[in-house]
Amino acid sequence: MSDAPTAKAYEVHEIVVADPDAYAEYARLAAPTVLAHGGRYVVRGGAGSAIAGEPPAARVVILEFPDRETATRWRASPEYQTALRIREAASTSRVYLVDGVPT
Repeated sequence: MSDAPTAKAYEVHEIVVADPDAYAEYARLAAPTVLAHGGRYVVRGGAGSAIAGEPPAARVVILEFPDRETATRWRASPEYQTALRIREAASTSRVYLVDGVPT
């Protein structure tokens, strides 16, 4: 086991919802898969405002995972793929993974 500090990983979603009912079903299915893979919601929608530049043009969701590998495993997991297909049909999005500061 390494004593090197690890960085948490944050998956950032900017989501434009086209079908709110289907997206609600996605959210219902996705939430338990996030938790099962050691993740948690840091931001889940909510009001966004600009401090500098343009405000968010879409719904923002930020997930925190213990590390990049865990986030990647969650995203590829069979249980999340079911929810992801619904989200892809109900919305468009930009999603990226960002490493946090090692702790």
